[in-house]
Amino acid sequence: MIDRRLLLAGLASPAFAQNRREKVTISWLPIMQTMAFYVAQEERLFEAAGIEVEAARFQAPNQIIDSLVANRAEVGAPGAAAGISVLAEAQFPGTFKVFGLQGGGIAVNRINDGLIVANNSTIRGFADLRGKTLGHLPGIQWRTISRHMVRRAGLNPDGDVRLVEMAVGLQVQAVIAGTVDATLSLEPVGSIAVALGEARRAMTNPVASVIADPFYSGCSLLTTKFIRERPAVAKRVVEVLDEATRLAETQYTRLRAILPRWTAVSAAQVEVVAQPYLRAWRDLNETDLNSYQALVDVFSSEGVLRAPMRVSDIILKPGDLA
Repeated sequence: MIDRRLLLAGLASPAFAQNRREKVTISWLPIMQTMAFYVAQEERLFEAAGIEVEAARFQAPNQIIDSLVANRAEVGAPGAAAGISVLAEAQFPGTFKVFGLQGGGIAVNRINDGLIVANNSTIRGFADLRGKTLGHLPGIQWRTISRHMVRRAGLNPDGDVRLVEMAVGLQVQAVIAGTVDATLSLEPVGSIAVALGEARRAMTNPVASVIADPFYSGCSLLTTKFIRERPAVAKRVVEVLDEATRLAETQYTRLRAILPRWTAVSAAQVEVVAQPYLRAWRDLNETDLNSYQALVDVFSSEGVLRAPMRVSDIILKPGDLA
């Protein structure tokens, strides 16, 4: 277990010492990429840092970004849409800073996404989707990624495949019921599908095999308004989520028991849920940034991002929190 004395020593702020807590609204999505946020809440790391969290749960990635752009939230929890963040930043320059990345990859043996099909399906990959229906998360990010994956498989996303937006909680049952032929799904959808025994992953980490390995579809976000107005609190949020990321990476076997309280994972499914690949702000390196850039370049190639953008321009830097 975590030593609370160390947490208090390392994270406690003057406000906490005076029994005052800074209120921060954090938007989040119930997916595995958000694991560090669950850990921070369960282990009371925000409380130790003198922060009172108002957690705003959403079912679609674009809703998180909308809440930040509209100043209804200050923080996008790990798992916020990395691609939509860039699109929003292009439309509203100077809105965000990215301080973490989340996903998976083939080389690191962490599952981020899968092509989910029913057990009796003949679909083995995207090339088998001609004339079929493919479900994906709502919003421009996963629609763009899905179109790119279909195109790279030699099919026309505007005629050969029908794309359908679906919330996380609907995807497994849609595949099992035959409402869609397949879904391109984030974890824990694939793990739940396998655990139910009626659906499977036709492909594991398909996006990493095409765009970048590792592949990051999620990120952690601060609004620049929050940084500008409350830099000390913003710094505490980053420190808390960095620590929670470390714990989620190193103590996943212990901490995965919290998943049923935050996601669609049941207690019986906990042990089969794939561990996400989480990168803290302090650990981001050139490989991570190149991977993120590869995703951004897909948005350019698909005509969604009108002008090229460098992800290095929106990554949080130490001076931003001064």
